[in-house]
Amino acid sequence: MLYREPEKEIPVIGEYDVIVAGSGPSGMAAAVRAGRMGCRVLLVECCGRVGGISTSGLMSHFTGRCDSRLYREILQRAADHNPYETGVSRVQIDPELMTVTYLEMLQEAKVELLLYTLVCGVMMEGERLCGIITESKSGRQAYRAKVVIDCTGDGDVAAKSGASYYMGRESDGKMQPATLMFKVGGVDMARASLPESFETKVETEKGELQALALEKLPHPAGHVLLYKSPLPGIVTCNMTNVTDIDGTRAEDLTRAEQVCRSQMEPIVRFLREYVPGYENCYIISAASLMGVRETRHFRGEYTLTEEDILAARQFENWVVRDAHFNFDVHNLTGASLDKTGCQHGFKQSLGYTIPYGCLLPEKIDGLLLSGRNISGTHMAHSNFRVMPICVGIGEAGGVAASLAVKKGILPREVRAEEIQTYLQ
Repeated sequence: MLYREPEKEIPVIGEYDVIVAGSGPSGMAAAVRAGRMGCRVLLVECCGRVGGISTSGLMSHFTGRCDSRLYREILQRAADHNPYETGVSRVQIDPELMTVTYLEMLQEAKVELLLYTLVCGVMMEGERLCGIITESKSGRQAYRAKVVIDCTGDGDVAAKSGASYYMGRESDGKMQPATLMFKVGGVDMARASLPESFETKVETEKGELQALALEKLPHPAGHVLLYKSPLPGIVTCNMTNVTDIDGTRAEDLTRAEQVCRSQMEPIVRFLREYVPGYENCYIISAASLMGVRETRHFRGEYTLTEEDILAARQFENWVVRDAHFNFDVHNLTGASLDKTGCQHGFKQSLGYTIPYGCLLPEKIDGLLLSGRNISGTHMAHSNFRVMPICVGIGEAGGVAASLAVKKGILPREVRAEEIQTYLQ
């Protein structure tokens, strides 16, 4: 059965130099950079706060690294807000203080912000993207732009514009599992175990923790990942797990929410019984945003590969440099690290670069890809999807969009060498 929606005119609310869709670390960086370069910028976010996984997703910390001035600034400014003077690493995230940091940066850069707003369509002129259509409590509205930067993670804008992509792993389309982060209080930090990777083994009187979790927790949960918080007695848990999820489908996201929340109480019971320091722990908060790791991979002018990362390749047309992480592939069918992943065994210590072509979709003009939806393989994506690298990608996207606007040219006509002068 089909229902034909009555045709109606959509009001064009505004015209901008740059529209950024998605306010995660990549979107934040893109919007702030473009704003600082004098562009009129609109940042559109579907959630009720900025920051994406780093705030709404309750992510514990920034992991990996990237040579990005904006990334270093974000860490420093968030640290300046922190009332705890000692014992707090700058990469640890207090989501409330991080939200304040982001809002200050956006305001200073004169970025216009629109929350609680979903991009539901695009405005096209042939194969050129010239704006977005949104849906919110204000109704359906349109916004025009000279350049749109897609920082939605899933590439929602790019997909609606007709940009070419594939889903998940090249061989079978399977995607990494999703996680709902949560925090527990009442932890005795002097005794607390803090396994920070799948490959971290912790022996206790009752057995090794990773093996116990695999045995005791409801499948597909079954690993122990616990991270220190900037707040005393509070630990962030990265332990819920749901497989076979397509993060571009509301039905799958709903199931992910139900599954992950059903695992939280068993996880807390497990922590109390088996993990030293957690005998009196309790849930204090859970993320309001599902942690989706992988969905669409877009086809760009260049596709970053696993081999590029292992070789620490230095592209002449780089726009991100000194990017570094491991192959963080969560098990696609269950708990722990996937057999293709590599954490402690990842030996390449040198930083690699990301070329400008990864931000440029094959056909669609007026559009830049940014964050985890840039052009890269499944394995490469498991490396560059982490937040510091996404900040670097967003910063590059903001510069590229600004240069395109100032010169009156398409983003694919901007020279990488000129982008580099703003990033050094």
